Amino acid sequence: MTSVTRADLMARYGVGRSTLEKWFRERAENGHPEPDGAGGRTLTWDADAWHAWYTAREASPAAPEGLLSREGLAARHGLSKHALKELWAARETNGHPQPALVKGKALYWDGDAWAAWYRALPTGPEPDPDALVTLAEAGRLLGLSPGSVTVYASRPPKGWPAPVEEVALGGGRVRRLYRRDDVLSYRRAQDR
Repeated sequence: MTSVTRADLMARYGVGRSTLEKWFRERAENGHPEPDGAGGRTLTWDADAWHAWYTAREASPAAPEGLLSREGLAARHGLSKHALKELWAARETNGHPQPALVKGKALYWDGDAWAAWYRALPTGPEPDPDALVTLAEAGRLLGLSPGSVTVYASRPPKGWPAPVEEVALGGGRVRRLYRRDDVLSYRRAQDR
């Protein structure tokens, strides 16, 4: 019997320490193997048992048929994960459906029920596609954190639109304005 440590598992499977620790903490729910005790003070597991558990876990679908995670909802409805998180955060006022399944921190919704709820949401006026947005607003449209979108001005990713207007703010700073529709076109291209 060969025993493996978390460091061995990290190197062999490319899984982060925090993920390994989370799986171990949730072993009562997910069937993670118990330690074999071969490592003394360091936790170790039987290599074959751990590999069998991991292989089965990776082969099984993340959620039963018909249930969608945020990523699934984003892909199906063309929304950013940020927009989905905002809808979930406002569930007290918008009636957002409760998840049909919770696995650890992952939430899964009935895809059809969620779609019906979303279609019934009141919509405001359609935003002007030619409206200009700042880099920060473009980041929100893309579901990016403010810190990650700031590099787009100096190191634009492939396909990122050029600013339509640049406004000098003083002190060498520049506010770049982008067409809203150009930003959304970029997002659609990234989702493909």
